[in-house]
This record gives sequence, C-alpha cells and structure tokens, in this order.
Amino acid sequence: MQLERREDISLTALFIAPFAAIALALVLCTGLIAMAGVSPLTAYAEMLHGAFGSRLSITETFTRASPLILTGLAAAVAFRARLWNIGGEGQFYMGALVTAALGHSIVTALPLPLAWLVLAIAGMAAGAMMLLIPTILRLRFGVDEVVTTMLLNFVVILFIGLMVETVLKDSMAFGWPQSVPVASSLRLPNLVPRSRLHVGLILAVLVVLVVWLVQARTVFGTETRAAGLNPRAAAFAGVPLTTTLIKVAALSGGLAGLAGVIQVLGPMGYVTTTMSPGYGYAGIVVAMLAALHPLGVIAASLFVATVFVGADAMSRTTGVPSFIANVIMSVALLAMLTALLFTTYRVRR
Repeated sequence: MQLERREDISLTALFIAPFAAIALALVLCTGLIAMAGVSPLTAYAEMLHGAFGSRLSITETFTRASPLILTGLAAAVAFRARLWNIGGEGQFYMGALVTAALGHSIVTALPLPLAWLVLAIAGMAAGAMMLLIPTILRLRFGVDEVVTTMLLNFVVILFIGLMVETVLKDSMAFGWPQSVPVASSLRLPNLVPRSRLHVGLILAVLVVLVVWLVQARTVFGTETRAAGLNPRAAAFAGVPLTTTLIKVAALSGGLAGLAGVIQVLGPMGYVTTTMSPGYGYAGIVVAMLAALHPLGVIAASLFVATVFVGADAMSRTTGVPSFIANVIMSVALLAMLTALLFTTYRVRR
C-alpha cells in the first residue's frame, strides 16, 4: 500500500473536511462525557447555551475569538509557505509586553490614532523578531524551526515574568505580578456597552481581508504558495525562497504580536504571565481547521472560542471538567490532518 498524490484536489472535499473533522471530534468525545455521568446531548446543549445563550456569553465568545483570529492567521500564513511557526504564544506575549511598556507613558503624548499606530507597529515588530530569529537559523544553519520557535515560547514567558516582577511591575497591584497598565486613553472602545467586546474584533477581521487579498492578488502571495507547494520547483522558476521566507516570517510573527497588542489595549489593559489561555497554540488548531485559508480562519476562530467559552459554562452546570475543550480541539486537529491527508492523497496497492 502506498500514498499517491491526487492530480486534481476536490474543492468540495476541502470545504467539507473541516466540518467532518469537527463532527468526528464531537462524536468521539461523547464517550468521555458519558463517563462523567452526563448525557452528551445535554453537555453539548449546555456548551452552546454557555457560548450564545445570553448577551454576556455572546460578547465573551467574540472577545475570545478576536486574538484567535490573528494567531490563527499567523499560523496559516507561515504554514502555507512551509514555515512551521509553533511560537505564536511567545510572539503574542512579546507584542503585549511592548504595548504595555510603551503605552504606559511614552506614547501617551501622541494623538490617539498615531499612538495606536505606533503601538501596533512596535508590537508587530516585537512579534516578528521572535520568528525572524528561528527563520534565519533555519536558512543559515538548517536548524529546525519547530524546535526553536517552541522553545522560544518558554524563554519569552520567563522573560515576561522577570519584567512584571521588576522594571515593569505595577506598584498599585497590591503585590500581584502584573505590568504597569497602559494609559486609559489608549484603551480600545467597546463595541457593546457594559461588555469586554472591543473594536479589536473589527480590526482582526480587516487584517484577515487584507492578508487574503495579498495572498490572492499579489506576486508575494504567488511566491508564498509556490514555496509551500514545491520549494525546489519554485526556486527553479525563479522564486527567491530566502527572501520569501523572511517576508513570511515577518508577517506571521507580526500578526501574532498584533494579537497581543489588541489584547492589552482591549480587555486586559496590562500584562501578566497568565493573560493568554493558549492563544498561540490554539491558533495552530484554527489554521488547520481553516485549511490555511485566511477567510476560513474567522469561522474556525469562532468555533474554537465557542468551545472554550461554552466548556466553562458547561462545567459549572453539568460537572464535566472544562478540560474537555482541550480534548475536543486536539481530536479535531488530528481529524482535520487525517482529512487533509486523504483529500490530497489516495491509497494505492
């Protein structure tokens, strides 16, 4: 038995694959829910109600989806060019840290739109640097970027812990390890009164549209796709692989850093070592469920946010541990990878 690449990949199969993966994940996880002594239908109904059953839950779901859109897009952009960015978590935190540092005092004298622009550029630059270093190591010395980007996550978290305990520590936080807050005038306005949902959601969607247009309508987008499909053929056709990967790394890391920027300027206001429930890692699941398509990232982010927000509510009402959300995401990722494998290849004897 061997795998043979299909000459024509069905667009219908690619469209159905994410829905099939999600359905399979939900079905496979029913056994775990039943072992907890709860009807799976009841649990999933409570999960859906917890994510969309009230004004508060709806706004919380979309608030959780906002950074997921950007970290998912960051992973999708990199993976599309076969640059395996597993460091979205560290890039997210670096963008957040730079935002808190600059937003506390330095940019407060600037006009508001200019201050937001400066913070966005600085946060994206910090995130981009966290991916450019592993990319250069890969291109220059052949170092596996999966290892370096993953290990940098832990380095960044430790660095964040150092900063919020020393030079950036908030003296008014009663000893709680958090950074100084950004100026209140720099906080993003809310979309819905008396909620945490902010205009960062609109910004994230606009960024998705821009990236989609860049990938679909520009030479850089074509070079990115070529580098991902067949690097040797792309190089033979004249695609500058080194330059393309450097650009992809800057864009991918910058998007993850931007997620940290809007999280600090939006619902958080400051930085802690626990401010992310795993946005960088969840972004990988989002990217794969979206089949690496920018527009699909929006829907995939909403699904992941629904599971995590709904799982918390389900846990309170049914007693099923909220960790079931992590299991659902993991199974959905494995199912999606399997679906993509058989969508791209056929089994031959």
